[in-house]
Amino acid sequence: MFSGSLVAIVTPFKEGGEIDVKAFADLIEFQIANGTDGIVPCGTTGESATLSHEEHERIIYLTVKLVKKRVPVIAGTGSNSTREALRLTKCAQKVGADAALLITPYYNKPTQEGLYRHYKTIAQKVDLPLIMYNVPGRTAVNMLPETVARLAEFKNIVGIKEASANLAQITDIARLCRERLILLSGDDFTILPTLAMGGRGVISVVANIVPADVAALIDAFNAGDLEKAKELQFKLMPLCSAMFIETNPIPVKTALALMGKIQQGLRLPLCDMSEGNLKKLKSALQDYGLI
Repeated sequence: MFSGSLVAIVTPFKEGGEIDVKAFADLIEFQIANGTDGIVPCGTTGESATLSHEEHERIIYLTVKLVKKRVPVIAGTGSNSTREALRLTKCAQKVGADAALLITPYYNKPTQEGLYRHYKTIAQKVDLPLIMYNVPGRTAVNMLPETVARLAEFKNIVGIKEASANLAQITDIARLCRERLILLSGDDFTILPTLAMGGRGVISVVANIVPADVAALIDAFNAGDLEKAKELQFKLMPLCSAMFIETNPIPVKTALALMGKIQQGLRLPLCDMSEGNLKKLKSALQDYGLI
């Protein structure tokens, strides 16, 4: 159920900073029409860190309502507070999300035992499939494969979004967990290598702008067409790089604005791109035929 191309969808804002519900609905339809296998709202790319609690809950509710069970909705409900993560996860379950994505607690820098207890607490108190999210570049803590394997023992901890970009770590998670856990790439650079190690898909940033190509890459791999999958990964690489020339989601939201799909809008402390990087982004989008 939680496999394939899963988009970490942006949260579009109007000029005044309010959520643009119409643009958000259009983005969801764009994704589903182009083969995306699941929608992930309120993640890092959705600017969850600057959403109010009320907005966070509203976006999850809107996503469930707009998707209408056509694909799974995996709601971002993580926090550096276990109590807060539990509250958001319960809310996601209440409004009908199919699963929750929980980032490792950031800033606190918990130990491996602390990480284990964090996820264990939520797993024992919520009857909802949970996907762990490891992104040490943002959180200042790396959840080790051995900790992941311990947590795979809980029946409702069903997967991990692994965004360390460390192929040795990805391989160790696959080796230790095997079929007990759905392994998802958390970096668009590592889609194909992760699939080769037994991964089931990606929670993707670049799928916001090229959903059909990300879905096609995974479909080609699953069909046994490794050459096509490899060519699609190669094709995507310059665009993937462009999505991270500044902090995510600054480039991807700028790209969507340039493509006419959303208004330009970020919440401080994120801000508009520098002129030099904007020029590089436009060049990458032009080379790909998107603008």
